[in-house]
Amino acid sequence: METLLNDFSPGLFFMQIVILIILLFLMKKFAWKPILNSLEDRENGIEDALQAAENARREMQNLQADNEKLVKEARAERDAMMKEAREIKDKIISDAKEDAKEVTANLIEKANASIQQEKQAALAEIKKNVAELSIGIAESVIKKELSNKKDQLDLVEGILKEVTLN
Repeated sequence: METLLNDFSPGLFFMQIVILIILLFLMKKFAWKPILNSLEDRENGIEDALQAAENARREMQNLQADNEKLVKEARAERDAMMKEAREIKDKIISDAKEDAKEVTANLIEKANASIQQEKQAALAEIKKNVAELSIGIAESVIKKELSNKKDQLDLVEGILKEVTLN
């Protein structure tokens, strides 16, 4: 340290201080502002990036909420469509059952009408046969000349017995 004090020169010290002040002034004038500006720009850029990230996060939350809402709406719409389809199916089945009942009732009515017609035709046929038999009996009685009434009654009774047995 003594050598440092022995070699000390006030003029050199003063010149070095003046050069240091000039250098600091020049640095402040030309370099300090651009350095501070670039630091400030970088800080603003970082803040903008953080703000953009926060906005993106909020946007993602909004999109997730919208997606969940759309999924719920789609499920509700699907459920409504399924319910409507079931109702339509049930209605179609009930309509088909009603139509089948109507068709069955119509077929039964037609069958009953056909049976009645056939019954009437059978009765008419029986009446016709009875009439023909009566005429045949009457012809037989007329053709045969019987002298007494008792013979005629015996003949008619015999013919009736034959008719009823057949």
